[in-house]
Amino acid sequence: MRPEILFPLFAEVTTLKGVGAKVAPQIRKVAGPLVRDLLFLAPTGLIHRRATTADQAMEGEVAILDVVIDRHIRPHKIGAPWKVRASDPTGFVHLIWFRGGPHLERLVPSGERRVVSGKVEIFNNEIQILHPDVVKAEAAGDIPLAETVYPSTEGLARRIVRRLALEALKTAPDLPEWQDPAWIARKRWPGWRAALETLHNPQTEADLSPDAPPRLRLAYDELLAHQLALARRRQSRQTVSAPVITPGPASEQVLAALPFELTGAQKQAVVEIRADLASGEQMGRLLQGDVGSGKTAVAAIAMADAASSGRQSALMAPTEILARQHHQRLAPMLENAGVRAVLLTGRDTAAERRPKLAALASGEATVAIGTHALFQDAVQFHDLALAVIDEQHRFGVNERQRLQAKGRDGVHLLTMSATPIPRTLELTQYGDLDVSRLREKPPGRTPVTTAVLPLARIDEVANRLKAAVAEGAQAYWICPLVAESEAIDLAAAEARAVELRAHLGLNVGLAHGQMNGADRESVMTAFSEGHVPVLVATTVVEVGVDVPNATIMVIEHADRFGLAQLHQLRGRVGRGSKQSACILLYGDLGEVARERLDVLRRSEDGFEIAEEDFRLRGGGDPLGLKQSGFPAYRFADPMRHRDLILAASDDARLILHRDPDLTGERGRAVQVLESLFDWRADRPAAD
Repeated sequence: MRPEILFPLFAEVTTLKGVGAKVAPQIRKVAGPLVRDLLFLAPTGLIHRRATTADQAMEGEVAILDVVIDRHIRPHKIGAPWKVRASDPTGFVHLIWFRGGPHLERLVPSGERRVVSGKVEIFNNEIQILHPDVVKAEAAGDIPLAETVYPSTEGLARRIVRRLALEALKTAPDLPEWQDPAWIARKRWPGWRAALETLHNPQTEADLSPDAPPRLRLAYDELLAHQLALARRRQSRQTVSAPVITPGPASEQVLAALPFELTGAQKQAVVEIRADLASGEQMGRLLQGDVGSGKTAVAAIAMADAASSGRQSALMAPTEILARQHHQRLAPMLENAGVRAVLLTGRDTAAERRPKLAALASGEATVAIGTHALFQDAVQFHDLALAVIDEQHRFGVNERQRLQAKGRDGVHLLTMSATPIPRTLELTQYGDLDVSRLREKPPGRTPVTTAVLPLARIDEVANRLKAAVAEGAQAYWICPLVAESEAIDLAAAEARAVELRAHLGLNVGLAHGQMNGADRESVMTAFSEGHVPVLVATTVVEVGVDVPNATIMVIEHADRFGLAQLHQLRGRVGRGSKQSACILLYGDLGEVARERLDVLRRSEDGFEIAEEDFRLRGGGDPLGLKQSGFPAYRFADPMRHRDLILAASDDARLILHRDPDLTGERGRAVQVLESLFDWRADRPAAD
C-alpha cells in the first residue's frame, strides 16, 4: 500500500491548477501522467536577465527594459516581420515579431508603458529584441531575473511547464529522512525537500550540474530505491523453495566427454552454480563471458546435474540457428550420458513436434533445447527444474518467467551473456542476480591478430583475402553501419557482395535481417559447412554460428561501431587452433574513435573492453543498453555517478540485512522512498 503522505504526488496532473483537457496530453508527453512526474522533471538550463536601459543594453544579453510603446510598423510584404518601436528616456528599442498580426496592437498598445524582456541584438546600430516577453508595468515582478528552462513539446510553452513544475513542488510534502545521517553529513547533502527546491529554483549554472549537492542527493535517492527493489527481488527469490539438484553419474560422463579440461574460471562457475542448485532455494544466476569462453560447457554440466537428480532442464536460445547449434553440440554428449535431448523450434511440423512433446511430458526426454517455441502452451514438462537462457538480453523478463512457470516447483534460472558489462552497469541491470564471470578461454584458442587500416586500403585487404581463401580459409565481411535503416545497410551489403564475387571469382554468401529464417539458415549452414568461403552480412544479422574454419573477420567503417559490438564480431573468429585475424577498416577517425580502436587492438579481454567502452562513451547509450532494459533514471547518470551506484548497492544490502522487514524507524522511511520511485510497479528494474 502506498503511504498516504504520497497521495498528492501520485494524483493525476489534471489535479494541478491550469492543466485542462488541452494541456494535459502535452504534459503527459513531456513529463508523465502524475504530479510526481512533473516534480521529477529536471530543468535543462537557466536564463539570466538583467534590468537595464536602452543605452546600457549589451548585445547577446537577456535584458529587461521598461519602455513606452511609440508606434507599430506593419509589414510591407508577405513574410516581413511586424515591428514595434518603443523607447525609454535613454533611447529606442525595436520589438520584432515574425508572423505578427493585429493582436499585437492589443498586446502592446501605442502610448502605453510595458516591461519587455528578451535577447538583445544590434541591427543597423539599433537595439532590437525578437519575440520579447511582455507584461504590464505593474506586473514587472512576474519576469524573474533567473528563470529555469524545462523540456517542452510543440504547442506547449516552456513557461507553462515551469509554472506547473513549481505547482507540483508546492504539493511535495516533508518526508522522513531515509538516508543514513552520517552519510548525509559526510556528503554535505541537503534534505529531500530542500534538494527539490534547489532543483526547480537554481540560482547559478552550477546548481544545474549533475555534480551539485542537491542533484547528487536526488540521484542517490533514486539509485538507492532501485537497488532496494533489486535486492528485494533477490531476497524474495531466496525464499522460494526449489528442487535440490546434485551431481551424479550423468554429470561425470559429460565432464569426461568434454574435449578439453575446464579452465579455472569454468571450474569456479560450476562450483557456484552447484552450490545454488543444492541449496533448496531458487537459483538466479548470470553467467558472463566472452564469445568462446566456455559458457555452454558450464551450462551442459548444470543440465547433466539436473538429469542425474531425475529432473528436466530447458535451454532457450534467441534464434533457430543458435538453438540448432546447441543441439548439434550437446545432444550427442548428453545421449552418451544417458540423457535424451530434443530440439523444439517454430519450424517443426506437427508430425515432428508430436513425439517430442510426448517425450517431454512423460519425462522420457530430460533436456529441451529450442527457441521461443519452448514456452508455448503446448509444451508441457514432466518435471522442469532448470531453465537456461542463452543471450539473455534478447529475452524479456516475462518470457523468462513463462518458461520458468512450466515447472511444478521453483525453477532454477541460469542466464548467459556473451557481452561482458562493467560492474556498475551490472548492478543496475542484474542486481537481483548472482554473477559468475568467465575471464579465461579454454586452451587451444589462438589469439586473434587485430589490424586497424584506413578504408583506402580496402583493395589490398580484398587481395589478401583472395589469397587466404585460395589456401582454404573462410571469412566474414561485415558491411558498414550506414544509418539507422536496415534498407540502407542492406543495399551496402548487396553491393559489397557483388563486388567481392567479381573480385574473388568465388561464391560469396549474403545474410541479412530481411531474409526469411529458412533462407538465412540455408546460407549460414552452407557457410558453416564450408560450401561458401566468404559471408557478407549486415550488422543486424545473427552471425553466432560457430565456424572454427572461419579465420578472417573484415569490418568496414569500424569507426562507426561501438567497442562492445566490434568485440562481439571479432569473437566469431579465433574459435579453433588456426591463426585468425580481424581487420578493422576505418573512414573518418576522430580522437575517441581512434582510442576505441586502439583499445580493441591491444586487448581481447571483454571485461576490460567493456570498462573502456563505458569510459569512452560518456553520456551516450553505453553498449546499446537502452534496447535491453537499461534503467530510465530521472536524476542519476550511470556514467558520472558510478561511485553512487556502488554505494547504493552496498547500502541496500545493509538496510535489508539489519531490518529485513523494514519495520524500524529508518526502515519505515525507506518504504516511503520505495513507494516514491515505485520501481517495481512503475518500471521494470531490468529487462
